[in-house]
Amino acid sequence: MTRPALLFDLDGTLIDSIGLLLECMQYAFADRARKPTTAEWVAGIGTPLRTQLAEWCAGPDDVEAMVGRYRDYQDLHLERLTSPFPHVLDTMQWARAEGFPTALVTSKGKGMTKRSLDHVGLGQSFDAVVTFEETTRHKPLPDPVFLALERLGAHPEQALFVGDSPHDMHAGRAAGVKTAAALWGPFSRTELAVATPDFWMTGFGELPGIVAGL
Repeated sequence: MTRPALLFDLDGTLIDSIGLLLECMQYAFADRARKPTTAEWVAGIGTPLRTQLAEWCAGPDDVEAMVGRYRDYQDLHLERLTSPFPHVLDTMQWARAEGFPTALVTSKGKGMTKRSLDHVGLGQSFDAVVTFEETTRHKPLPDPVFLALERLGAHPEQALFVGDSPHDMHAGRAAGVKTAAALWGPFSRTELAVATPDFWMTGFGELPGIVAGL
């Protein structure tokens, strides 16, 4: 029997880094009169950084300048403000030991993704990693999920995507995979419900039970 492929988002799903993302935004916009509120910035988490910034910047050059400021802060504080959520490490060890194909699907860049994974002890947890640079179109579109499935040699009907944002749920549904909404991230159940996830998770340790029913 083919084991289902397990796909995961990173920030807000596997790692508790939302505080870092918010502090990066606050630093980048510190000297700007026009800036996003916390709620406005959180709403875009799960999409690429440049997509988030574009709404608040004067043009492409301004976006790149703000990317630089954001990443300067991120580079200095990533380890201090990044940790795995409860039961992530042991559950991912279980998935690997049981032979489930695993993939990470994130809108984060390759360098910061690797650094985050290595820092929290997940550097060897995935058969495939899809980062921002590897697709032209990004979540909530399905392209990153399709690429992860291709790299795993998996079919959509034999896959589950676990994420904490509506962008994850929309991407997974558009790709034809089952979706599981993580309720420990920054999005509420009401916000996630609009994307009609197939499963709800209140803790990462619930993953084996969900997988058993696939």
